[in-house]
Amino acid sequence: MPRPRKCRRVCCLPQRDIYGPLNVPIDEEDFITMTVDEYETIRLIDLEGFTQEECANQMNIARTTVQGIYNDARRKLAESLVNGRVLRIEGGDYKLCNGFEKFCGGPRCCRHDCNRNFVKNEDKDVLK
Repeated sequence: MPRPRKCRRVCCLPQRDIYGPLNVPIDEEDFITMTVDEYETIRLIDLEGFTQEECANQMNIARTTVQGIYNDARRKLAESLVNGRVLRIEGGDYKLCNGFEKFCGGPRCCRHDCNRNFVKNEDKDVLK
């Protein structure tokens, strides 16, 4: 029996959760879904400049897990960009930072101070 999955720590949800081409009609089959934890690895590694080890510490998971999540996220980004598919960010096993936990490293790695209100909606946190 495999070990249960750990929730990944995520600093905050994306400001927008759907990205894609603006000049074509959108069918449901044209969507690619990226999980919130995949989005977080892209944000931490590519935008914030974290190493995979630093990202793993921030998200409270193993570096090898970060590597797998990051590779999946990059493949989904490439599929969206190259083939003009809509990228939707939702779901995954994650826990949102409240800004007061011991792992929180402030503005560089956590955007908890961005004046967003999160509410529970259908078993996931969403922007209000």
